[in-house]
Amino acid sequence: MNVHIHDSPISLGHAAGSLAADAIREALLRNGAANIILATGTSQFHTLERLIAEPGIDWSRVTLFHLDEYIGLPDTHGASFRRYLRQRFIERVPPLAATHLIDGENDPETECRRLGDLIRPVTIDLALVGIGENGHLAFNDPPADFETHEPFLVVDLDLACRKQQLGEGWFPTLDDVPRQAISMSIRQILASKRIICSVPDLRKAAAVCNCLTGAVDPRHPASILQTHPDCEMYLDTAAASLLPDSFPHHKE
Repeated sequence: MNVHIHDSPISLGHAAGSLAADAIREALLRNGAANIILATGTSQFHTLERLIAEPGIDWSRVTLFHLDEYIGLPDTHGASFRRYLRQRFIERVPPLAATHLIDGENDPETECRRLGDLIRPVTIDLALVGIGENGHLAFNDPPADFETHEPFLVVDLDLACRKQQLGEGWFPTLDDVPRQAISMSIRQILASKRIICSVPDLRKAAAVCNCLTGAVDPRHPASILQTHPDCEMYLDTAAASLLPDSFPHHKE
């Protein structure tokens, strides 16, 4: 894992978005098509902005999967990740080859099977992810399941995760935050050839420290990224503030 520390979330996002664009262009050149996974949430704002602005990507040959969605939340709700991706990505690039969004209003087990059937035969060229305040990767809250080979899971959201969604302004009260979601599994995320993880903000600092400097542990789900052969971690100075001075990184 390579760790890059930037002075601001904007600089972080620009660097991550530019690298993501390079990875997509390389996959298109190599394979004639590209399969990508996009995360949502505030950590991805600047990364997606930069990716959209990058030239030279034939989006008509790119297929999109996404990481997670609340169960029972309509896509008209402001916190819906389907809505997020439509507004912040899908409607702002030329038509994609295919878009596989998670339907949180479908029967959850049926939806997991549908998505699993779609992604199993596919090689994912690039996954854009983040880390939650509780260390989660997608909606795999601690202790995360590191063993299942199912591509998508029904998961319970822990209190820390739900408080994060409230604190970021997606819901008016804690009771409004759903208690379950459909999430891409840890093993499915790790199956991506390349992973770019964007993590801004001081409130993520403890999770970043636990996941980057400690042992790989389901109690710190994103620690599993330490095992991936091609993972680039982009932090701002606030998110990196608890890392020891000796921790290897690139200051940019």
